[in-house]
Amino acid sequence: MLIVNIAGLLLIALIVWWFWLYKPAEVIANENNLVIIVENGVYQPAHIKLTAGKPMTLTFLRKDASPCSEALLIPELKISKTLPLNKKKRFSYPPWPRETMPFTVR
Repeated sequence: MLIVNIAGLLLIALIVWWFWLYKPAEVIANENNLVIIVENGVYQPAHIKLTAGKPMTLTFLRKDASPCSEALLIPELKISKTLPLNKKKRFSYPPWPRETMPFTVR
């Protein structure tokens, strides 16, 4: 019985860490040579810190053949771009209004 309770507490601790405490590594993009890889529905790096007020060029490499990852969306800037499969695609963006901004694929 004690082993089951300890295993349950460890599982609860793991869930709390995974969903609320874990923060993925953040990459600071000072240069225009950062490549963002889209694979298995995940961006790598997942968090990118940009310089606010400065135009930026980002390169995306889509390795995921799923149609769910073929378009890059940045809703705040009203940007929607198509990502070709297994080819690097560079996009230039206007100055970002802030350092952190969400983006997704669809």
